[in-house]
Amino acid sequence: MFKKILFLLTILVFFSCNSSKKYVRTTKKTPPKTNKSVATKKPVTTKKPVATTNSNSNGRQEVIESTSKTVVYSDVVFNYVNDFKDIAKGNMKTYGIPASIILAQGILESGAGRGELAKNSNNHFGIKCHTGWTGETVHHDDDAAQECFRKYKDPAESYKDHALFLTGRSRYASLFQLEKDDYEAWAKGLRKAGYATDPKYPEKLIGYIERYNLHQYDAEVLGNNFVPSEKSNKPIQIADHQVGNLYEVQKGDTFYSISKKFNLTVDELKKKNNLSDNTLSIGQKLIIK
Repeated sequence: MFKKILFLLTILVFFSCNSSKKYVRTTKKTPPKTNKSVATKKPVTTKKPVATTNSNSNGRQEVIESTSKTVVYSDVVFNYVNDFKDIAKGNMKTYGIPASIILAQGILESGAGRGELAKNSNNHFGIKCHTGWTGETVHHDDDAAQECFRKYKDPAESYKDHALFLTGRSRYASLFQLEKDDYEAWAKGLRKAGYATDPKYPEKLIGYIERYNLHQYDAEVLGNNFVPSEKSNKPIQIADHQVGNLYEVQKGDTFYSISKKFNLTVDELKKKNNLSDNTLSIGQKLIIK
């Protein structure tokens, strides 16, 4: 009897062991979970780099030579006009100088803001020190080596001083007898009164006025109808997506294209915005002034 019981227990233990081994095998055959689902659900980056392009500045090339020789493209001139047209119109209302003449002189004398005298001293009209000037000065090669020029805190101060310079000197008095929309007479009168020694000075001013339709601002101030010049390059273009000193990055923008749009170098643009890499994001706000 005892042997039978022992035999039955042995059989039970044997089948029990086999049963547990099968259970372990089935769990091993179950494939382990992988991380594939995690890999397909990577977080979406909110700031995507804008694709870089090799686009150059648009428009014809201008070689501007007055207080310094500067080579710019027409889009630089358009942006310069956009920056200072309101000041020019304000000075026309206050002092009686045609806005077209103010802007044309600014373009020529400052190299559309890119000449050395404009960059180093905010002098946009090539005004020399002259007797009685008590402000800051800078020396620059012009008709002679290292001539004394006025230095300003900002371009707006230069624009105001230009107006005071013309209205405060008797040799320019005859200009104010001319019609305010006669930019050709004003350009010739400035040369005749001795503002510049360049014999082609009137021709250059008139050329800028007609190519960039600067006389449209005279018409705005005087309330006259404006007729675009047949010699114009294209209508005045205002930089889109610019609000004050900020520009909102658009699709397709690059550091190069933005810097050219606002008359900056890429390094200057990055420095203004404390940026070190080449990543831009659509909608990003950049300081451009």
